[in-house]
Amino acid sequence: MVQRFIEDFFYNQIKKNKSILLLGPRQTGKTTLIKTLKAHLYINFSLTQERRRFEKNPDLIINEIEALSGKNLIVIIDEIQKVPAILDPIQSLIDEKKASFILTGSSARKLRRQSDINLLPGRVVSLRMDPFMNSEFNQDIDTHLIYGSLPGIAILQDLKQKNIELRSYVDTYLEEEVRSEALVRNLPAFYRFLEMAALESGKIISFNAISQSIGVAHTTVSSYYQILEDCLLVERVDPIYESASRKKLTKSSKYLFFDSGVRRMAADEGPKLGATRKGELFESFVGLELIRESRLKLSTRIHFWRDPDGPEIDWVIKSEGKYTPIEVKISEHPSKKDIKHLKTFMQEYPCSQGAYVICTAPRRFKIEKDITAIPWQEISKLMESFK
Repeated sequence: MVQRFIEDFFYNQIKKNKSILLLGPRQTGKTTLIKTLKAHLYINFSLTQERRRFEKNPDLIINEIEALSGKNLIVIIDEIQKVPAILDPIQSLIDEKKASFILTGSSARKLRRQSDINLLPGRVVSLRMDPFMNSEFNQDIDTHLIYGSLPGIAILQDLKQKNIELRSYVDTYLEEEVRSEALVRNLPAFYRFLEMAALESGKIISFNAISQSIGVAHTTVSSYYQILEDCLLVERVDPIYESASRKKLTKSSKYLFFDSGVRRMAADEGPKLGATRKGELFESFVGLELIRESRLKLSTRIHFWRDPDGPEIDWVIKSEGKYTPIEVKISEHPSKKDIKHLKTFMQEYPCSQGAYVICTAPRRFKIEKDITAIPWQEISKLMESFK
C-alpha cells in the first residue's frame, strides 16, 4: 500500500465526525481510500439499480439512515455526481447530525449545476485525490513525463501494458465522462479540441487561436475548457497581473492536464521526447507537483507571471500575501544567466521572499544570496515552509 498525501488529514477529519466530499479523476485511488473505513452504510451509484432507486426518490436516504442504530454513523456514497439531487436530504441529515458522510465523485459538473444545493460550510470538508505525487511514489523523471502517475498504471512494470492502459483510459473513460457529464452536441469537434488542449497543456491559452484551428466559436472553446475543468481533467492556473509599472501583463490562464501520461495519449504523442518538448513537459510536471502540494494549505496558491514584452516566471507560490518565484530548468547546472527573470520579478515585487530554480541537479546549491537551485525531488520539502 502506498501512503497517500491526504490520508492523515482525511482520517483526522473523520475522527472529528466531519463529512467529506472527496473529488478526483477516475482511477486516482478514491475508492481504495474509502474502503479502508468501516462504514455503517455503503452506496455505489455506479451500480445502475442502486442509482435508479435514489433517482426516483432521493429522500430514501433519510429512511435508510433512520433505520440504522448507533452513534457516529459513517455513510459512504460513491460517485455522488450521478444523483446530485440526493445532496438536499444529505444536507438535512448533516445539519441534524444524524450521520457523517463520505461523498466521492469523479466530476464536479453536475454538482455545480445543482444551484440550489448548499452543503453547509464547516460541515463538509472538500478534498481532492490526484495521481501519485513523487513524494508518494518515486519514479525517474522520464517515467513521470511519458507514462504519468495514475496509481494503477504507475505500479505496472511492463511499458507496453502502461501504454495499453493509458490508451484505454483516454478512449473509454474520457469519452464516457464527456457523454455522461458534458452534454456536448458536437463530439467530433470536442475530440479535436481535446487533442489540441493536450498538445497545448501548460502553455498560455488563446481561445481564439484554438477556435480557428478546430473550427468552432471561441466561446465554445471556453465552454470546452470548463468541461475539462469540471470533470477534473485539467488544472487552471491564473496569472499574477497586478503591477505598479507593467501595463501589459498576461491575463490569460494556463491549463495543465491532470496526468502527463493521459495528456500524451490524448495528444497522440509517442514515448520519445525531444529536448525542447521534454523541457516543456518538465515545467508542467513541476507545476502539477506544486499545485498538489498546495492543496491542503489554507493560504497557498500557485500562479505564473508573464510580460509579453519581456520577462516571465514559470510558477509563483503565493502565500499569505508574499510571493516566491520559481524558474524551471531541465538542467543539472543552472547558472546566473538562468535567473535574470527571477531577479526582475523580485525587484518588481518587494514582497517576494527568495526565489528558486527547480532543476535536475543532484543536490541543492546557492546561485545567488536569495536564489537557490533545488532538485525536483525536493519540491515537497520546499512546500513544507508554506501554510
